[in-house]
Amino acid sequence: MKQIHQRLRMDTERLNRADDERARRFSARGAAAGLWRGLARLGGAALDLALPPQCLACASPVASNGGLCLACWGGMRLIERPYCERLGTPFPADFGPGLVSPRALASPPAWGRARAAARFEGPARELVHRLKYADGLHLAGPMGALMARAGHELLGPDALLVPVPLHRGRMWRRRFNQSALLARQVAKISGAALELQAIERIKATRPQVGLTAAQRAANLQGAFRLSARGRALVPGRRIVLVDDVMTTGATLDRLARLLRRAGAAEVDALTFALVVNDA
Repeated sequence: MKQIHQRLRMDTERLNRADDERARRFSARGAAAGLWRGLARLGGAALDLALPPQCLACASPVASNGGLCLACWGGMRLIERPYCERLGTPFPADFGPGLVSPRALASPPAWGRARAAARFEGPARELVHRLKYADGLHLAGPMGALMARAGHELLGPDALLVPVPLHRGRMWRRRFNQSALLARQVAKISGAALELQAIERIKATRPQVGLTAAQRAANLQGAFRLSARGRALVPGRRIVLVDDVMTTGATLDRLARLLRRAGAAEVDALTFALVVNDA
């Protein structure tokens, strides 16, 4: 019996020592983690001193990361009502709700409603160019937030966001699809569903910049097709096409026609910027 008690005492002491060692390790680990967090905060502060936060559009110093300076924010021409219900182009005055522009009446688009966050000029143009051509992937978040605000009436759990696709050659060179990045952000904010692979770009088209409306339409002939996944998902759905900029609307119109032929119940369009001709 005495041997049993001695063995139990030894086992208990060994377990206690093991518990003390574990406690010591966890305490040291917690202290190290706390020290690391403290150093990280100091490092972040030092980094802010060495590289102060910059305006997303012009890179001038600002108070905090992820924003615009006062000059750029003042120069950002956000699109608010009144505007054409079909094209989203702003009107100079409020002529009543539900008004459609002469251009939309003369040449109705294949989509139902188009919305854009800002005019494609000044800081908005700079943001688009930084996103597309300067690897400014961090800009997709704030740009997507403005898009979600502008297109709130198009969005919701029944909407399916479909970004304008890139041809695989351009995707390989650029390494990302800016429209898909924006669509992800809009989906995250709005709760709308997202499908990145619904449409395939099967023709390497010329860049649309500088082309007339007729040239753009010819350039896009045979450029897109619905993927097998798209053919399964699109029928009966309310689709919202997502792109960075709408110039003449030729690309979005071509895609809207494709989706309607595939059985989409509705097709709308949402872009970050819109080219507006005030003349």
